[in-house]
Amino acid sequence: MGVALYMDAHVPRAITEQLRLRGVDVLAATEEGTNRLPDAQLLARASELGRVVFTHDHRFRAMAGEWQREGRQFAGLAFGPAEGASIGQYVRNLELIAKASDPGEWLNTVMFLPL
Repeated sequence: MGVALYMDAHVPRAITEQLRLRGVDVLAATEEGTNRLPDAQLLARASELGRVVFTHDHRFRAMAGEWQREGRQFAGLAFGPAEGASIGQYVRNLELIAKASDPGEWLNTVMFLPL
């Protein structure tokens, strides 16, 4: 079973579109209308849906780290700074994550990209 992804509002739409072309199950906050929610509510929403969040937002990553330390449950978070890699590199990394890992491996995990 693959990992479903949830794109934060800061993620370029090109990443979402390229992942879909590669057969990845991905949902963007802008599509669901959750892009104006506070980070904690967005992480909770993605977790309800069983989706790992991808974000470029440093504050979002810090908040997920707090959740880890507090023992709060979430489906997982992949963080890659906007200036950290090209769109293509993020697409390849996220495709690998989606297709080669299981949701259980991501519970309460924060991973830094690029790999």
